[in-house]
Amino acid sequence: MERDSHTDEEIKQIFALKKIAVVGMSKHSTKAAHFVPKYLSEQGFDITPVNPNADEILGKKSYPNILSLNHSIDVVDVFRPSEQVLPVVRDAIKKKPKVIWLQEGIHNAEAEELARSTGIMVVFNRCMLAEHQRLF
Repeated sequence: MERDSHTDEEIKQIFALKKIAVVGMSKHSTKAAHFVPKYLSEQGFDITPVNPNADEILGKKSYPNILSLNHSIDVVDVFRPSEQVLPVVRDAIKKKPKVIWLQEGIHNAEAEELARSTGIMVVFNRCMLAEHQRLF
């Protein structure tokens, strides 16, 4: 699967942004959608879980969807199947994040183009944990 063409410098700049909403964050510690945001939280990022099936994850209030967030966010980190990304991106655009990050294995050209057309940077088919460890 292809991935975005961002340089290491551009990816490093994304990691300077600290407020991350994690769509599809999991309560289950064995899933990447749990241990990746847990790692990011341990690295000093402000993680907001977005999961309609959880009230709280990692001691933080979980929101049913991106539009229910009552604070600003810098990055929307998406752990949803590629075919479910478009409605997530449509909602995310309304929150005006700087970046939408589609985790490893996730790619939706229509959703990515929609985000880019509104000025939002898109990263796709990359793992935030792996990229952070590789660059820092």
